Amino acid sequence: MALLDKHKILETNATLLLVFSLLVVTVGGIVEIAPLFYLENTIEDVEGMRPYSPLELTGREIYVREGCYVCHSQMIRPMRDEVERYGHYSLAAESKYDHPFQWGSKRTGPDLARVGGRYSDAWHVDHMTDPQSVVPESVMPKYGFLSDRYIEPGYVQDLLTTHRMVGVPYSDEMIEAADEDFLAQADPDSDYDALVERYPGAVVSNFDAKDGITEMDALISYLQMLGTLVDFTTFIPDASR
Repeated sequence: MALLDKHKILETNATLLLVFSLLVVTVGGIVEIAPLFYLENTIEDVEGMRPYSPLELTGREIYVREGCYVCHSQMIRPMRDEVERYGHYSLAAESKYDHPFQWGSKRTGPDLARVGGRYSDAWHVDHMTDPQSVVPESVMPKYGFLSDRYIEPGYVQDLLTTHRMVGVPYSDEMIEAADEDFLAQADPDSDYDALVERYPGAVVSNFDAKDGITEMDALISYLQMLGTLVDFTTFIPDASR
């Protein structure tokens, strides 16, 4: 009872309440932030991670532009139900080249962190064109118009250069070859060996089965690589961090 009486002093004195609130926030902040200064790195490097290819990066820009992140997170939490449904929990390193990252907990649709390779290109085209044709209970709007929007690589070098300015390790060679890589990834008949050498694991396909490169091609190329770069059969987390 005596303790409650003392607490009443804080509740009835705005100045004291403000001072003690700031004190609590300060202590909490120090406890959370101070340990970071003793870590070598807050993001553990993981073998297999690489920057997005020019076409994948263009697809990601479309993904963000259309607000896909509003309904689909890219963050599998380390809980049994999520891991059994979606796969290995998400690693910070998988998003280290994302600007902005797509983590979150809001899901109207399923998490997409491991969607790469789970469905065929044709399934993605059908799903984007008429979501209810493949998932009857879906509330997702139709994005068939992406197949009618043809795109060129005219600006893609600038896009890679901008991402390099914020820390993505695009080399001069990658930027110089951006236009060629953009075109090669959507053409299985092209000479895409150099593309795959620069971007290991890049999926090369005529994603929407149409002549020319569309926004649908770019978006599907991005979706088909999500979660495919890290080999989780050999991944061992660094417990020392």
